[in-house]
Amino acid sequence: MNLATTYMGLSLKSPLIVGSSPLTEDLDMVKQLEDAGAAALILPSLYEEQITGEQMSDFFSTESYEDSFPEASSYFPEAETAPGPDEYLEHLRRVKQAVSVPVIASLNGSTPGGWLTYARLMEEAGADAIELHLYHAASDPDTNSAEVERQLLQIVWEVKGELRIPVAVKISPLFTAFANFALQIDKAGADAIVLFTRFHKVDFDVLELEVLRRVELSSSADLDLRLRGTAVLAGRVKASLGITGGVHTALDVIKGTMAGAHGLQMVSALMRNGPGHLKSLQTEVEAWMLATEWGSLDEMRGNMSFARIPNPAVYERETFRRMFQV
Repeated sequence: MNLATTYMGLSLKSPLIVGSSPLTEDLDMVKQLEDAGAAALILPSLYEEQITGEQMSDFFSTESYEDSFPEASSYFPEAETAPGPDEYLEHLRRVKQAVSVPVIASLNGSTPGGWLTYARLMEEAGADAIELHLYHAASDPDTNSAEVERQLLQIVWEVKGELRIPVAVKISPLFTAFANFALQIDKAGADAIVLFTRFHKVDFDVLELEVLRRVELSSSADLDLRLRGTAVLAGRVKASLGITGGVHTALDVIKGTMAGAHGLQMVSALMRNGPGHLKSLQTEVEAWMLATEWGSLDEMRGNMSFARIPNPAVYERETFRRMFQV
């Protein structure tokens, strides 16, 4: 069975990519992930404001890992030791030396100059590609949606204009006209579009009057939104399509590919089951393909996308109508 794919110009042995997370922050762990079958590695995001430590601290303090593999707790960074730019670039260089699979840097900037400066440094440090993690809170009522999109698109145009390596753009589903915005990202030159950002959840401590944040591990139930978004774009953009969030099982891998994805990022499933889960998934996918007579993932890619449906708008409306009828 041929699981090979091309993701934003990079030839990968499979679509199984380790997503941006603490998993790729530990040198021994990245070696284990490669040995287990990871086709590419995405490093944790470098935040221009250096808020990585705070976010990771929230993540680790609110999650329980009793059911995780034994080594899980050994690579969780403390907030005080979150890497700055120099440490991040040095880690990037070391990971590049330690593995042979593509290493993708991740960047979440906050100013136009910051996006460009750190993107250039990541390229110089040896990154095979960069994933821009676009995020805009859009909480200012005086800033309309067109201005929010203009600002984000400007970042993509400028970074693409400066770099020689491929650039992926991770976006959220919270756009009034998501498909139109994705098409504009594609026209701006993005080599891949990654769907979708997972947000932390917000709660209130009503006694201490504090805002509580937490990030929960995903499940296969989170995949449906990504499947629809990917199916909408498949065949309509030049960029490769990536899914992040909800990829846990071999069936998830098949579904994501049929929607049109070229790369499938995994984090939560690996935190729960360890690096060996990658090898198990590959074996299960190959067995499923053999049983259903698929020779390669390329053959099935996009066969469930909107591009294969004569009138997607009517199809969606009909599905919506039937949901509320007995």
